[in-house]
Amino acid sequence: MKFVSAKLVLVAASALLGWPLAAQENAAPAPGGTATPAPTITIQAKKYEFMPAEITLKKDQTVKLELTSDDVEHSLEVPALGINSVIKKGEVTEVEVTPTKIGDFKGKCGKFCGFGHGKMHFMVHVVN
Repeated sequence: MKFVSAKLVLVAASALLGWPLAAQENAAPAPGGTATPAPTITIQAKKYEFMPAEITLKKDQTVKLELTSDDVEHSLEVPALGINSVIKKGEVTEVEVTPTKIGDFKGKCGKFCGFGHGKMHFMVHVVN
């Protein structure tokens, strides 16, 4: 109850004194509330490509990648973003990533998966 009362006093004082109230995009959830889950991007690995082959992420925003394969075991490696995950056939591999720098980051399949393995590239664009 003290939390609500203090907030009401702050709002009333701001209105009376003309203080602007800043938007709180990254504020902690209210007591008893839950945090918003990270957005999810599904990436399918298959001979010899990733679908999609490119994704765009926002700097400092956590995203969950759901990696799948229907044919053989693959892996997704994006060294600059700390991603190095095995993708087992028929299973979902979940990876959370929070990019801290802007740029274009190359990735690839890190597990030999056949003749076209060398063409299996991935790109992550990180924007502000």
